[in-house]
Amino acid sequence: MASASAFAPGHLTGLFQICDQSTDPLQKGSRGSGVSLDLGVYTRVDAKPAKATTWSIKINGKATSEAFVSENVLTKFSKLIKPQVITVEHVVETPIVAGFGSSGGGALSLALALNEAAWAGLTRIGTSQIAHIAEIECKTGLGSVFASERGGFGILTKPGAPGVGDAISYPDAGSLRAVYVYIGPIPTKEALANPALRAKINEMGGRFVDELTKDPTPTRFMKSSRQFTEHIGLVTPKLRQLFDSTDHAGYTFTMAMFGEVAFSVMEKAKAEEAATLIESSFSGYEAVIVGIDDKGARVTSRNN
Repeated sequence: MASASAFAPGHLTGLFQICDQSTDPLQKGSRGSGVSLDLGVYTRVDAKPAKATTWSIKINGKATSEAFVSENVLTKFSKLIKPQVITVEHVVETPIVAGFGSSGGGALSLALALNEAAWAGLTRIGTSQIAHIAEIECKTGLGSVFASERGGFGILTKPGAPGVGDAISYPDAGSLRAVYVYIGPIPTKEALANPALRAKINEMGGRFVDELTKDPTPTRFMKSSRQFTEHIGLVTPKLRQLFDSTDHAGYTFTMAMFGEVAFSVMEKAKAEEAATLIESSFSGYEAVIVGIDDKGARVTSRNN
């Protein structure tokens, strides 16, 4: 039996533009800006030769038949490898279906680990592109695979899969922290299927990306992301209450795309102050401080 494990960082997107007009899934994606987290998805793959390829998937210890993006990745790999019995275990450290890029991170970490364990022999770019296409086909995201593969705090300036899209990074991101408060889920697939919401996103998303490339600072990112959030009109009453409180204290928070999640990016000392303020003002909600992952998705172990 061969095994391998991989990690893909979670990602919080503040603003974006939908770029899915191309018929080529490698060209589809988004332009936008967000931050990769040092929390994400760990995936372990065990594989052994068999007469036919079969697989099973667990997420956080529970067997599931609804990991559609992972199923898509496995189906694509099954055409490239010899018959094997494959066991997949995802450990997701962030909230699921809440704007943390867990579907893209799951697809990417699975593809990286599976490429090693099943001896597929693909390059990193080829492996990452399978994950990107899987997410595009399942309509669970647009640019999260690219962002997770790259890592860091950046601006996706050209849409597409890893090897096709392009991005720039904010300088000195290592001193920053993300602070987030999870309230509830919003399915990305449902949001991206809403014509009115798509129109609002593209009314301002592209312009904000262009402006950020000229002034790539955390302050500008947070200001633009909040303006974008207000424009698309998804702020819930609980998010509004939190925004009003943090605005009054001088901290700019915005909404994760897509999830009922408030987040901000700031210096470490301010992050601790903001987290304390939130937890003292909103009983029952946890303010999580998390570092920025600047390495991107990676294989963490292999045993062939």
